[in-house]
Amino acid sequence: MIERRGVMVWGVAILCFIVLMIVTPAIPQSEAYHDFADQREFFGIPNTLNVISNFPFFVVGLVGLILCYHGNYFKLSLQGELWGWTCFFIGVAAVAFGSSYYHLKPNDARLVWDRLPMTVAFTSLIAIFIIERVDVRKGTISIIPLLLVGVISILYWRFFDDLRPYALVQFVPCIALPLMTILLPPMYTHSTYWLWAAVFYLLAKIEEAEDKPIYKLTHHIISGHTLKHLFAAMVPVFLILMLAKRTIETDRISLIKYWKLSWIRLKENRIKVETCTYSTVPAEELL
Repeated sequence: MIERRGVMVWGVAILCFIVLMIVTPAIPQSEAYHDFADQREFFGIPNTLNVISNFPFFVVGLVGLILCYHGNYFKLSLQGELWGWTCFFIGVAAVAFGSSYYHLKPNDARLVWDRLPMTVAFTSLIAIFIIERVDVRKGTISIIPLLLVGVISILYWRFFDDLRPYALVQFVPCIALPLMTILLPPMYTHSTYWLWAAVFYLLAKIEEAEDKPIYKLTHHIISGHTLKHLFAAMVPVFLILMLAKRTIETDRISLIKYWKLSWIRLKENRIKVETCTYSTVPAEELL
């Protein structure tokens, strides 16, 4: 029954993708995308701040990768988890190189190397979520297919100048992962770190969209795109903190159910406090 449900879910997803590709027009890559607000050059480095602001990705990715294997600091007990987080932190560290290479001379050919490591990171997180919240075996098996889907989406864009598959690979996780965090029971504690990571990624996308207004607002000190890099680098920071702090969740309840129970307890406690307050009022005052 569970296997049939899984096949149906994948079938519906593929059908929706096919319909979407048929009914929606192609989305070409705009040349204006490469026209960033801050194009200043320092120390002979073109677009200096957009280049060097990628360095945190390398540091955070390397730290995460080391902690995955150094004495099993993150206490990853499942092989699929280890593979998934390894791919994620490799993708994060590689962003530093791919994005820096792109920003030295922004164009479509170099943009491939900017987007490729990000896609590896995105698709790895989807596999990790399936392992932790849906099914360990299915999540582990899905790692390589999801990585291939990400790579194919970039190749499709590059050869057919159509961003639709890549947009799905990038933005579906932005919606699906926070929803899964809230609705599905976790394997581990400290699930709220996923939501903090999602908030910072959302802020990064807003800063990316407002690149030039932010550059103007800061009196040409820092652009929105540079801030986007710094805020996006905070995403793996929150996930490293989560991995370091979390333990096995004994009561596997979803965040939304936990919030509901907390709200009910809060209301009950408030009622008790009010009852106690009324019961302790002196009889003379009641008269």
